[in-house]
Amino acid sequence: MEPTPDVVRHFHPVLPARSLGKKPVRVELAGRAYALFRDASGKPAALADACPHRFAPLSQGKVRADGRLQCPYHGWRFDAEGKGSNPSQPDLRHCDARSFQVVERHDYLWLAERDTPLSAMPDMEADEYVFGGAFSQLFQAPLHVSLDNFSEDEHTPYVHTRLGWDDPRADQVEFEAHNLEDRTQVHYRAPQRAAPLIRLLGVRDGDFFQNDWVTRFDPVRSQYTVSWVTPDGKPRPFITRANIFFVPETANTTRLHVFSFLKCVIPAMRPLLPIAARAAAALTWWEVRDDARFIPTVAGTPYSHKGMRLDKYDKPLVHQRKLMERIYYRAGPVVAPVPLAREASGG
Repeated sequence: MEPTPDVVRHFHPVLPARSLGKKPVRVELAGRAYALFRDASGKPAALADACPHRFAPLSQGKVRADGRLQCPYHGWRFDAEGKGSNPSQPDLRHCDARSFQVVERHDYLWLAERDTPLSAMPDMEADEYVFGGAFSQLFQAPLHVSLDNFSEDEHTPYVHTRLGWDDPRADQVEFEAHNLEDRTQVHYRAPQRAAPLIRLLGVRDGDFFQNDWVTRFDPVRSQYTVSWVTPDGKPRPFITRANIFFVPETANTTRLHVFSFLKCVIPAMRPLLPIAARAAAALTWWEVRDDARFIPTVAGTPYSHKGMRLDKYDKPLVHQRKLMERIYYRAGPVVAPVPLAREASGG
């Protein structure tokens, strides 16, 4: 399925706020380019990255002292609302460029249509969590391949080396998944393999790894809540939460923007939260980097699941195609769904 321009009705994180300074920056979303810049007050703005004159890229221009973005080709200039003027023919009418809404939040710039309400901004549900940081990772694969990869943990022993279980314990995984009207919910529980980095979060040998997540499509995003418990079920001090946004830049690339949070369930250890939150963000970065390195291997996977021998861990995949088409793209079905294996049905 080819991405459509309509997805910009959702708020998408597109750029770290610190990356937008005095010069305009080009970003891509679903095959469309946008020129981001800061006006004279420092407020971020966005225009379609094509001058209405002869489609020169505005992102290659400059921001004038008055805060207007000037086209590099013939000097047309535009304010944050897209209102334009032609210096060579000042009386020329209809010089405006299409403008978009930009919101700065969680150290990122979020892009949407002008009429998208702020209430549509995705909620990361992080009131009890400390923000550990955000980062981006380019995946050399289409959106559907990137999303499928993050919709199951069955690949954990083979692609990752820190979180989760290893190959000898691949048959000891507790799994549950629910396909709902607007989302999917997944639960994994398995023996945590030895990994030095996670000891910084109070995890010890013999503990159990638990990953609970929900995937939504307004835009495409998943929230992963990872915790650990002792063999007798007592919680370890810290719970990590990663909000991952899957932003299709082109038909063949997806940019993952990740926001990492951490919570402490033991009051006496809460003073360690700021340091532990940074460690959790580093751990999340390593895990996403592992996926980014592997994903080109399967980048050519077709959109349809037809012919694949899906197992129970793939339960969310087919349902998520339907939700992506209905909620994210607002399109009709593109491919006929393939029934899951008997053990993956239900929910």
